[in-house]
Amino acid sequence: MTTQDGTMQELHEDDVPLTVPDSGDAGEGGKLKMIVQLVKKCLGVKDIAAMRLSLPASLLEPIPNLEFSHYLDRPDIFAAVNDYEDAFDRMLAVIRFTATKDLKYIRGKVCKPYNSVLGEHFRTHWDVPPVVHPIDSDEPPVVQTFVTAPTASGLAPPEFTHGMPSDAASIKSSKSTRSSKSFMSGLTPKSPSTAATSPQQLADGDVSAQMSQLNLGESADGKLRVVYLTEQISHHPPISAYYAVCPSRSVEMLGVDQISAKVSGTTLKVAPGSFNKGMFVNITGGHGEGERYQVTHPVASVNGILRGSFYITVSDTTIITCTGGRHGHKFRTIIEYKEESWLGKPHFLLEGVIHTVFEGDAQHEEWTRIKHVPHSRVAAVFDGSWRGLIRWKRVGPGSYPAATSSAASSPNPSHIALPSASNRSYGAASKADLTGPSTEYNTLIDLSTLWVVPKQVRPLGKQLPTESRKLWEGVTSRLLKKEFSEATREKVVIEQRQRDEAAERKKKGVSFVPRYFEEDISSGVSKLTEEGRKAVEEELQEGEEEDEDQEQTEVKTPRA
Repeated sequence: MTTQDGTMQELHEDDVPLTVPDSGDAGEGGKLKMIVQLVKKCLGVKDIAAMRLSLPASLLEPIPNLEFSHYLDRPDIFAAVNDYEDAFDRMLAVIRFTATKDLKYIRGKVCKPYNSVLGEHFRTHWDVPPVVHPIDSDEPPVVQTFVTAPTASGLAPPEFTHGMPSDAASIKSSKSTRSSKSFMSGLTPKSPSTAATSPQQLADGDVSAQMSQLNLGESADGKLRVVYLTEQISHHPPISAYYAVCPSRSVEMLGVDQISAKVSGTTLKVAPGSFNKGMFVNITGGHGEGERYQVTHPVASVNGILRGSFYITVSDTTIITCTGGRHGHKFRTIIEYKEESWLGKPHFLLEGVIHTVFEGDAQHEEWTRIKHVPHSRVAAVFDGSWRGLIRWKRVGPGSYPAATSSAASSPNPSHIALPSASNRSYGAASKADLTGPSTEYNTLIDLSTLWVVPKQVRPLGKQLPTESRKLWEGVTSRLLKKEFSEATREKVVIEQRQRDEAAERKKKGVSFVPRYFEEDISSGVSKLTEEGRKAVEEELQEGEEEDEDQEQTEVKTPRA
């Protein structure tokens, strides 16, 4: 429940949570039977996500929700959004990041993680090599890890194998292994450290001559550290706050996660909840200092429920709005996800426009569809598949870097071979012209080449009792052993403990106070507490002490 100032108050409900009895059959047939029973009980429910729902452990994937539901499947592409001098190129970079935020649903199966409990938190980090930028900024950056050659189907090539080096199990530190049918199976290439950056894959000739050298403060080994922290700040309705940062690239991401879900026919539709205003990407220094990109979420649908063969489709729109930063016009993006036909296979198509926004002008707030954008405002258009290749092209002069005072001494201030705006084709008057003949399309991103980058999580022995992997350790270990009845009992113990703690708070007349994030979430922007900032700083330093100790040991060890 929400107070007028946007803070959360607990709902102390005395009703028994909705349950689905365990069929006793751990096979696919038994799971399908339980799923059908669940769908029947949820018909007509306005918001399933706000229900008190307890499922048998056999229907769950052995991974906590806070660990599963994040937007950093490609932290290297997130870290690259501030690599560009020009504002238009930074908008393209944010679109690339947006396209990768749910890569897990392209590479893995649809699954149900554990429901988060109040006060649960999860923290992790990634150490990734920075992307390499071609001199021609119209070309996409080249990622250096977890990448393969393009595939037409988007499925794993023969040289890929099941298993996840870091995410193979929620309790990696206890040396458990996952079933090959778990969600994270098949997400990772056999040789994750080998990047598809050979001259044959990039282009003929000297690769280094085609790349710009960018050094913005990466570590001694050339890698960038990206840190992520999230906490469950409300249970009814379920809401979590999150924060991510890459300090060496002066970029951070923050927001509030809440979903609304309902059954429509044989489909489960999932939309952002009222507190979920999207992701907020802040640039705190460098080229885009002061800019904030708000990225709204579309509507997703889980299909194939009655057949037991789940797949996701996306509809509605995503809008990316840039505010702040330097004076002058800004860019805004509208992405439309095309509705799937009732007949035939889904195509997962999208199209979009990037248009200009002038200072002090608010009329763009009414433009929620591509057809609303005036032709004179369109700077670029793009189309493709949100599961594969997305291409783009300029259609207006607004997408070109503005001339600066250095132009007199350098015909190319940004040191990029810029084509002339006069020979560019222009978009249609009412919507993006994505079908006209043109040879000027560029690749924005090819998702068929990208794989989920695994997280690096502290061992269980270093985790707090409320950290996700530590909290759910008993359930996870039972599920990995296929001991479903025991896993359900472990799960019930955790859920009952949460109800007991809520009852105790009610008895004392106190409310839950989040540890890492402030209570006020009315703006949809999360704010770290002092404890949250400390946790982020600890994660930024994680592993450095071990590295220093190892270096000292190597120095003290005499050579043979």
